[in-house]
Amino acid sequence: RNSERQMSIQEIFQYIDASPSSTALRESLYLFPVIEGTHVISLALSVGLIIWFDMRLVGWILTDQPVSAVFRPIRPFMLTGFGIAFITGGLLTWSLAMRCYGSSFFWAKMVMLLLAGINIATYHLTIDRRQEEWDTAPIPPFRARMAGAISLTMWFGIITVGRLMAYFI
Repeated sequence: RNSERQMSIQEIFQYIDASPSSTALRESLYLFPVIEGTHVISLALSVGLIIWFDMRLVGWILTDQPVSAVFRPIRPFMLTGFGIAFITGGLLTWSLAMRCYGSSFFWAKMVMLLLAGINIATYHLTIDRRQEEWDTAPIPPFRARMAGAISLTMWFGIITVGRLMAYFI
C-alpha cells in the first residue's frame, strides 16, 4: 500500500505556477509575446484548414471535388499547425497556470478540445474508413456531415473561449 499523498489538480497548478520556468515565461519581455503570437498564427493555419475541410464535409463548398482530394494536400499543414498550437498552448497554460485554473473559459476550452478530439477520432475510425463509398458525392452521407458540423461548432467555441480567456484571466 502506497502511503504517499496524492496532489489535487489545484495543487498541481499551484506547483506549476510557482515554478521558476513558469515565472520566467510569464515575466519574459520577449518570449511570452513570441509564444502567444506563434500560438495565434498556428491556430490560424490549423483551424483555418480544419474549417475549410469541415465545410467540404458538410457539403457547403468544393462539392465538385472529392473529399479525399480536399483533405490530402492540407493534412500535413493542419497537423503541423495543430502540433505547434498544442505546444504553444501548453506553454501559455504553464506560464499562467493559476489564472487558467481559476478560469471557467479555460475549463470550457479544455472540454471542447476533448469533445473535438473525440469527434475527430470517431470520424477517422468509423466514417472515414468507408470514404471510398462516398468520396465523390457532392453531399457526403449524414454521419460525415454531422462530424463536420460538430467539428465546426467545437472549433468556433474553442476559438471564442480562447479569445475570452485572453481578456479575462
